[in-house]
Amino acid sequence: MHRHPITPEGYARLLADLTEHRHVLRPKVVQDIEEARAHGDISENAEFEDAKERQALLEGRIAWLETQLAGADIIDVTKLQAKGQVVFGSTVLLENADTGEERTLRIVGEPEADASNGTISLGSPFAQAILGRSEGDEANVPTPSGKQLWEIVEVRYV
Repeated sequence: MHRHPITPEGYARLLADLTEHRHVLRPKVVQDIEEARAHGDISENAEFEDAKERQALLEGRIAWLETQLAGADIIDVTKLQAKGQVVFGSTVLLENADTGEERTLRIVGEPEADASNGTISLGSPFAQAILGRSEGDEANVPTPSGKQLWEIVEVRYV
């Protein structure tokens, strides 16, 4: 089985999502299927077809969540001895050397990454460029518009 790192918070979110899918959404879809089936001929019943399609998507999501949770290596960054070094789970304050723009990012596992919330995947080009570096170091980060130079201002383990 493929193992992948995940934060304790990310694991808890995936587990809560799985619980909701199994115990709230699945029974609702089953109920919708039964109601649609009660309307008669299912061969031309759009409600039945819609409910079956939602069931297939739901079961796919449940299977994906189960796989992610089964292969998870929970890494608690607060217990690491990284001493100012950028590692999985760390929160990093960066400053663009050219523009002065500041950005705070947290490096997390693939299933929990969401750039709009300031979390990036361990495998992303940005994370790969700064991993292993320390406060005060600079990193060339590949972007669609070309490489950008970012300074690591602060590394936190929260």
